[in-house]
Amino acid sequence: MSTVLLRKGRTRVEDADDMAVASFIMGLVGLLVFNIVLGPCALVLGGLALARGTTRRGRALLGTALGAADLIVLAVLVTANGTVSWNFAG
Repeated sequence: MSTVLLRKGRTRVEDADDMAVASFIMGLVGLLVFNIVLGPCALVLGGLALARGTTRRGRALLGTALGAADLIVLAVLVTANGTVSWNFAG
């Protein structure tokens, strides 16, 4: 694979690795807070990282899966409570 140099000496693969890590973190945090925002962001970043050929393929796949799980949690919350927030009170 050819390495394309971007600004400040970074390569396309290094940027894809950073996207994979960001996808994983956003997906993980999105399970608890802001799943309506962080879920789609994790999906997009994970997909972009995979498309750009990241060396952290597993982390990008986990980020994509966690982003999908964020949206599933959001759908369950909206269906069960009629709200987009957690509610533990009876």
